[in-house]
Amino acid sequence: MYALNFYSPLVADQLRTQRKTATIRLGDKSAKYRKGMIVTVLVGVRYGQREKIFDAVIDKVDVKPLGELSPREIEHDNPEIRRADELAHWLSQLYNREVSEGDTVTVIRFSQIVGTMF
Repeated sequence: MYALNFYSPLVADQLRTQRKTATIRLGDKSAKYRKGMIVTVLVGVRYGQREKIFDAVIDKVDVKPLGELSPREIEHDNPEIRRADELAHWLSQLYNREVSEGDTVTVIRFSQIVGTMF
């Protein structure tokens, strides 16, 4: 089983209230995440305990330069951000390196699975 891991505890509430329905990851992740995959959405620190938020299905995977993201795509990842330059700054903090609008990102849209899977 695959997982979408989120390290910030602030994200847990956004996920639970379905304000966050996508994740934008640095680089091309299309070989790892594909439309139709079932993933477990987790929140917690790297190499530490994580909380399962829900299981989800991946609805769409798009790879493009960060500067070509629409405000709507950005909002699905982070409801507080709308512009590519703000997202570049946010990703720079997350990835601990400079991120620009020319960098390739992967937009992974997902939907919560309600009820039991098995």
